[in-house]
Amino acid sequence: MQTEDYIQQLFADRIGGPSFGLKEEIFKFEKIKRAKRIAIKEKPDMALIDLGVGEPDAMADKRVVEKLFEEALKPENRFYSDNGIHEFKVAASRYMSEVFGVNGLDPETEINHVIGSKSGLSLLPAAFINPGDITLMPSPCYPVLGTYTKYYGGEVVYLPLLKENNFLPRLDQIDQEVLKKAKLLYLNYPNNPTGAVATKQFFEEVIEFAKSNQLIVVHDAAYAALMFDGEKPLSFLSVPGAKEIGVEIHSLSKSFNMTGWRIGFIAGNAKLIKAFQTVKDNSDSGQFIPIQKAASYALSYPEITEQTANKYSRRHELLVNILRGCGFQVEKPKGSFYLYAEAPIGVKDGPSFQTAEDFSQYLIREHLISTVPWDDAGSFVRFSVTFEANSEEEEQQVMKEIERRLKGVQFIFKGR
Repeated sequence: MQTEDYIQQLFADRIGGPSFGLKEEIFKFEKIKRAKRIAIKEKPDMALIDLGVGEPDAMADKRVVEKLFEEALKPENRFYSDNGIHEFKVAASRYMSEVFGVNGLDPETEINHVIGSKSGLSLLPAAFINPGDITLMPSPCYPVLGTYTKYYGGEVVYLPLLKENNFLPRLDQIDQEVLKKAKLLYLNYPNNPTGAVATKQFFEEVIEFAKSNQLIVVHDAAYAALMFDGEKPLSFLSVPGAKEIGVEIHSLSKSFNMTGWRIGFIAGNAKLIKAFQTVKDNSDSGQFIPIQKAASYALSYPEITEQTANKYSRRHELLVNILRGCGFQVEKPKGSFYLYAEAPIGVKDGPSFQTAEDFSQYLIREHLISTVPWDDAGSFVRFSVTFEANSEEEEQQVMKEIERRLKGVQFIFKGR
């Protein structure tokens, strides 16, 4: 047997087994990329307006970059950091107290650094999921915890996020047989992609539900500090009882414009943190110490996040006004940089859309406006206000161009 033949038989089932790489599966984001390339080629005189990007448009604060440079010059910072440096854990504990009112987190036993929230979410199932175990996940949501649950032989049961329930999962509708096998409950608020925020009352219900059904709660708080319009940042861990049954993952990617730096932290129940540390210690050797030092510095200046939130709030208001003028029934979110809008079903005297993906593709091809479609629980598109603009004047120019391109298009919406 030729080498390439037997290699094809050796791929793990979790990534497709012997069929790996033989079938061309075009996923949503690849379809978006392809549509962008075609549209740019067909309309070279029209600039692409990318409202689909899920990462900040700005650089990290100059002071944080300078701190990285300063620390990178020190020879003592060249070593492995393993499960993280004490300075960063202390900074994270202080940040949780100052921004979220979560007091008394032990830096050594209740906090650990993560190489970005994606890495943290990918490692958690190794500590808890055995074959046949279930992870409960909202739909739509960021998929990483579910992907790794399946890798370890577990199952994912999805909880639809519906507009009529303010995009919060209905815990009371989960089947009892499912709950017998469930171990992890994943939540993410402010939510990607809906932009919805959770309430203290909802988190109280989650805690009671988790205790009653012996669940571990994993709250992905990547956008938790990006709040506006009087809405205060809310941590799951600030609610009494949360630390008994869960952990929360924070990231500097969105809140401090440090996406590529790959740094964040997990906080919460000491036993759960110890289990995470055990898995992580066998998975990586820690983030580069100068990055942790710079991140510690950043966490001492939460006003960086407040300034960024003000920018997103301003952009949301502009975009909401334009979309409402086009017939969308859309509300400004109270947090995150995502705006979630129900997709139209067609254009008067034009094409019809069976799915949100159809509509998203139409926007790219005809108007060079990129969004991200979600057909998981209804047909919605996610607009992101992280488009590139270096000033308020440039923001206005981008918005006026969006309005110009959509002006005269009469969208048709279901039930209207």
